[in-house]
Amino acid sequence: MTDFRERIDLASERLGGSVLYATDDFFAEKENLIKPAKAVWKEHEYTDRGKWMDGWESRRKRTPGHDFAIVRLGAPGIVRGVVVDTAFFRGNYPDHCSIEGTSMRPESDVESLIAANWIEILSKSPLKGDGENLFEIESPLAFTHLRLHIYPDGGVARFRVHGEVVPDWRRSGGLGHEQDLAAVEHGGEVLTCSDMFFGPKHNLIMPGRAHNMSDGWETKRRRGPGHDWVVVQLACDATVQRVELDTRHFKGNFPDTASIDAKRGGGEWEELLPRTKLLADTRHLFLDELKPVGPVTHLRLNVFPDGGVSRMRVHALPTERGRGDAAARHLDTLLDDLAFAELRHCCASNEWVQQMAAARPFGSWEQLAETADRIWLKLGREAWLEAFSAHPRIGEKKADRFSTGEQSGTASASAETMSALAAVNREYEEKYGHVYLVCATGRSASEMLSFARERMSNSADDELRIAAEEQRKITRLRLLKLV
Repeated sequence: MTDFRERIDLASERLGGSVLYATDDFFAEKENLIKPAKAVWKEHEYTDRGKWMDGWESRRKRTPGHDFAIVRLGAPGIVRGVVVDTAFFRGNYPDHCSIEGTSMRPESDVESLIAANWIEILSKSPLKGDGENLFEIESPLAFTHLRLHIYPDGGVARFRVHGEVVPDWRRSGGLGHEQDLAAVEHGGEVLTCSDMFFGPKHNLIMPGRAHNMSDGWETKRRRGPGHDWVVVQLACDATVQRVELDTRHFKGNFPDTASIDAKRGGGEWEELLPRTKLLADTRHLFLDELKPVGPVTHLRLNVFPDGGVSRMRVHALPTERGRGDAAARHLDTLLDDLAFAELRHCCASNEWVQQMAAARPFGSWEQLAETADRIWLKLGREAWLEAFSAHPRIGEKKADRFSTGEQSGTASASAETMSALAAVNREYEEKYGHVYLVCATGRSASEMLSFARERMSNSADDELRIAAEEQRKITRLRLLKLV
């Protein structure tokens, strides 16, 4: 995409965007900033405060300082460009603007947001009146909120924030199970299409069902040979389980038939769904009709010969590669303090955390995993022991983000086995000076007890290396669990 405006508007009300605060909106309400329709002009419309304006407008500032507004994005993401539209503000538009971003919980209150760590993504820049001011943004970070500063005061009609969604997967249910990976809120994206004369391509993957016929993807009437199509990129590498095509509101203009092709990365297109008949105003669910093409990243919906589809849902199971790539993207786009915290959940060695944070961006699961292993194996004894010390003893009840799930094998163990585990933990620590560490995921309490007894015959140096290898395995699993 060469024009950032082709990307999703992260501040869109349709995604849940909201203007939370403005220092002043005396003449026109702050909420107008993100209204979906273009601003309009009403020649003789006035309120008891002055001329009615379709935008956000503050009063003339007679004291030092400037005005600003805080916008909560409907979906967290990387900002690629913004549009500061001053439509119809001619003698009352701001002279300059700047923009900052931060990452906070969506439900954060205004007081917390004002005190947050804000990062400038657009330095103070001049504005023109009565027109769209386009600014490309180069920050690689994902934000949840933006702060639009205007200098010193004035009116802005609309504020569009175009970019790429970076989901908070833990808040969205996680990538450990089936998800709609075409959904815009999950990071799906419509890359291109043959035509979108009546309905924009991104409507196809918007939340909820279509409100009316305009809220879908619709092509003009095809008079020549061929057919229309649209290409959707999934949020991550995954195996498709179910596909839904919804023709809601399309009654005299739905496609006669449709098919779906799929591919992985830059590979060749393969048929996922054979050409099949569609009905008007209907949700079509395809399950048994799907061919077993394996993991994919892109789908191409073909409609014959033309027409409208309101929504496309692609329920898919992420692969380990897909989960890992999502974990790499998650870490790559975090603010520094958040990245440190996430990495520390995976491995409590401060040196490992510092070196990993400095090694960003990773770009892929392959690079993330390789870097994590390389840094860990080069660390010394003290860094390893620091990481070991953060682990609870096997079988010990301790509140921890990951340990409870990792040690689930102890949940059904007998009292005798748990007593033996406690005893071997004590014996192990007395001999080696650190907690007994084993990658417990998928192992029973009896297995972990047996491993501990076998390892009691190792030398201190050998056991340190064995424990370090177990920590390496645990760290890899925890990196995947970030999403």
